[in-house]
Amino acid sequence: MKVDFYRHGLSRDAANAVGDVLASPFLTTGGVAAGVEAQLAAYFEAPHALLTNSWTNGALAVLLALELGPGDEVIVPAMTFIASANVIEITGATTVLVDVDPDTLLLTPEAVEAAITPRTRAVMSVHLYGQMVDMPGLRAVCDRQAPGQQITLIEDCAHCFEGQLNNARPGQHGDVAIFSFYATKNVTCGEGGAIICRDEDLFTRIREARLHGMSAIAADRFAGGVYNHWDMHRLGTKANLPDLLAALLPPQIDQIDELLPQRQALAARYRDGLEGLQLRMPADAPGRRNAWHLFTIGVAGGQRDRAIALLNEAGVSVTVNYRALPELTYYAEKYPDAAAACPVSMDWGAQTISLPFYPGMPVEHQDHVIEVIHRDVAPILDGV
Repeated sequence: MKVDFYRHGLSRDAANAVGDVLASPFLTTGGVAAGVEAQLAAYFEAPHALLTNSWTNGALAVLLALELGPGDEVIVPAMTFIASANVIEITGATTVLVDVDPDTLLLTPEAVEAAITPRTRAVMSVHLYGQMVDMPGLRAVCDRQAPGQQITLIEDCAHCFEGQLNNARPGQHGDVAIFSFYATKNVTCGEGGAIICRDEDLFTRIREARLHGMSAIAADRFAGGVYNHWDMHRLGTKANLPDLLAALLPPQIDQIDELLPQRQALAARYRDGLEGLQLRMPADAPGRRNAWHLFTIGVAGGQRDRAIALLNEAGVSVTVNYRALPELTYYAEKYPDAAAACPVSMDWGAQTISLPFYPGMPVEHQDHVIEVIHRDVAPILDGV
């Protein structure tokens, strides 16, 4: 049986929304994008939202707006996707890699506090796999630093659109929250992302940094049917999302909470079906509503790659999310002490496998995955 790792939920009906944009004179960031930004602001109860063409470029726009550069430090967990740290490196700032909780694999306030120095300018928290980091705890750590040291708290929400912590959504405790609408995300337009922000001045700076540092997007430059001059106040990147892609988002945002029970049911079936095997799974953190972006298992004893091969041979598509950053050549060479300082991340990064997981996944496909793990993978775990 062939089991796909992921299938998006978009249908041919989505083409109608794209067709409406094609029938208009405006293809880039315009009225459709503005409508989605208003929808996002309402969903997250935030005063400001911006669409971006990727999480990565959105995050880069945020760091440019903060004017980070050489001599500045940004704290980020060692267990995350490379983009979380790469954007820091691009600015010339120093990436400070810290370890994660051994049970939840989430960044902790204690680890962040221990890593703060007078050069710390920001903390990049990562809501891994769908569970939110302890944002009130991180907020308290960032706020009690020395007078004059302002630490910006950034939330990497690529895995956590509909997640909650004690009924609070992403962006309620952080200064900036950044989302991904990549092809496999819970809300997708193939490539894209969003930023939500509460501070008016920071929002203005990010909005400019999102588009070359320009003071006006195309829709503003031609507002009223006439040309309007613009200025450039800061360096920026090209991170805006066109209406052609933004048009795919509104129905998904409307339905995202309705799909969560399907994700929860799939996760429960995996957990029940794999119970008793010598597999590791991230623990549920108290007070969280897990967005269940991914379902991951850990295969210990150096058997991860063998398990992947066995699953592939049985027609099951899997992937690795993610190897720890200090294991990767660039970060290993630039920050040679990080691996020893982050043993939990290194251990999990050598074990993790993401299983097929998406709303609408056929029951027989999930049953096949569970059967293959019992039949083929479990025997190689004896004695591990």
